[in-house]
Amino acid sequence: MADTATVRPLRASEVSSWDLEAEVVVVGFGIAGVCASIEAARAGADVLVLERTGGWGGAAALSGGFIYLGGGTALQRKLGFEDTPEEMEKFLTAALGPGVDKAKIHDYCQGSVEHFDWLVANGVPFNEVFWGEPAYEPPADEGLMFSGGENSAPFNAIATPAPRGHLAWTRDKKLGEKGGGYMLMEPLAQQAEKLGVRQEFDVRLQRLVVDDAGRVVGVAAKRYGKELFVRAERGVVLATGSFAYNHQMVEQYAPKILGRPAATVEEHDGIGIRVAQALGADLAHMDATEVALIADPQVIARGILVNGHGQRFITEDTYPGRMGQAVLQDQDNKAYLIIDEAALEAAFETESSMSFLRIAPTWVAETIEELEGEMGLPAGTLRTTIDLYNRHAENGEDPFLHKKTEWVKPISAPLGAYDLRGYTGGFTLGGLRTDLDSRVLHVSGEPIAGLFAAGRVSSGICAGGYASGCSLGDGSFYGRRAGVAAAKGN
Repeated sequence: MADTATVRPLRASEVSSWDLEAEVVVVGFGIAGVCASIEAARAGADVLVLERTGGWGGAAALSGGFIYLGGGTALQRKLGFEDTPEEMEKFLTAALGPGVDKAKIHDYCQGSVEHFDWLVANGVPFNEVFWGEPAYEPPADEGLMFSGGENSAPFNAIATPAPRGHLAWTRDKKLGEKGGGYMLMEPLAQQAEKLGVRQEFDVRLQRLVVDDAGRVVGVAAKRYGKELFVRAERGVVLATGSFAYNHQMVEQYAPKILGRPAATVEEHDGIGIRVAQALGADLAHMDATEVALIADPQVIARGILVNGHGQRFITEDTYPGRMGQAVLQDQDNKAYLIIDEAALEAAFETESSMSFLRIAPTWVAETIEELEGEMGLPAGTLRTTIDLYNRHAENGEDPFLHKKTEWVKPISAPLGAYDLRGYTGGFTLGGLRTDLDSRVLHVSGEPIAGLFAAGRVSSGICAGGYASGCSLGDGSFYGRRAGVAAAKGN
């Protein structure tokens, strides 16, 4: 980490000359940055984007590409799903807590349909096909799926379920290289260029520049080791991503995820958070993390997930990111998947975007007692769990965790177990506290003049829980707000 002194704000009076100037300067060219640049340009501002890598994209371009949208989008309606902003709000309030920013969630849900239409109008394609199987993302180019456990307990009793994971139409999809995130970013980056947004690459943010009144008027950066001073006449938008790759910050704020970053990029080093902190910016939910459980959801749904004591702790047909959070945060990062031979064969016959994880179980056995011994569990622990599960599964019921009937079947021998201890990874969700116009808030609660933020550098709609698509969702939504507000010079 850089020395603390280097992130302190620089006085404009100390800048002898500006190397670059614009009305709005956007730092970071991922989903939040590109949406901010488009809206700032449309609002009539001269916009300059500074990106530390050699091109647009960021973590967004490498992601699966889900955008969490609902309330009755054109895609939802086309595929026969009814939804309202109110039901969407009920779900997100329950699933993304505790401590969610209720005003922000309400705002996001109310604006969701318009935001979908905006994405389409800016060239983002969505394939009108629904994927209804357990998955992190569809195996092909399907455009809509349940991506947060909306149709599983406990949420299906809290809000009317609707699929809200909207996925940009991906041609020549290749997991981890070219997915929905790339197809989301490409048309937006092209749109920004058409609007005259200027771009400078290989530029690394160092400090914010403020005038004598404390207003942010530019940034100090470096390119190839050379200092670069960039003036922003109306405002600076921070869109620099999370702090998942800043070892010291993760250790300080979210230690359970230390050493296990996933679904993020190395450029997410927290610099945007730190330079704003140096101005007195407030933070929110810095301990919040998304956690993936690295296993095939098609397999998990057909088995039972148990902890280090051989006991079930979460329904296996929910959003796998919710399982990952439960394993890491509540079960000491220890979990095993128990599945019988027939269920495993059925799972392996299905389509999945994670079929590369389909390997033989860690242990196989002819009896439950033998499996307990292989796993090193105390005698009777697994037997008790399976007997209790099977007693109700005979009737297709799961009265304890309420797994849906279609996935509830008795477990019989022969059977096996996957060792999922330590099979988690994820990214940070906390960041700068912002208002509904994406203005960065001082610890006093007042906006810091000239400073805006969106995406994972900020604390968005997630306060603890997660649903796939929330990062690209609130990043794009509040990126737009940041661009509009910065162009106005608010």
